[in-house]
Amino acid sequence: MKFASVPKTVVSLTLAMVCVGCRPLISHDEVARASSPDNRIDAVLFETNGGATTSFGYEVELGNKDSQRGQRVARLYGANRNAQAYGANLRWKNKNTLVIEYLETKTPPEVQNSIHVDGHDVQIILRPGVEDLTAPSGSMLYNLHKH
Repeated sequence: MKFASVPKTVVSLTLAMVCVGCRPLISHDEVARASSPDNRIDAVLFETNGGATTSFGYEVELGNKDSQRGQRVARLYGANRNAQAYGANLRWKNKNTLVIEYLETKTPPEVQNSIHVDGHDVQIILRPGVEDLTAPSGSMLYNLHKH
């Protein structure tokens, strides 16, 4: 069968399906959650993984208590907590201040300095250079599921 005899729409649809199927899958998993001191707001840390050729990414979202998703306030690519442990730690300084601690990142972090959530103005502070020697080796998701 000659290629020219195949309708262009069939070829286009087939190529589109192949291209979609080859797209890298990026995981986006919740790995930590910290509630504000007044229990009204949750800071949620998500780990992203694009596969063997990328490092782990970390995104922080703030939302109402127990919300599944909130508004992204920070993104840290290749963040680690010590020489063997990827990730970041979430700490509330008070009900209006969230501190994101990490040792270092591979690229400059992106951060939204403040956000209005559930009637509160919350300030987001990045604190690099914090080494967490208690963090286990590997990614945060790996250590949650031990696989």
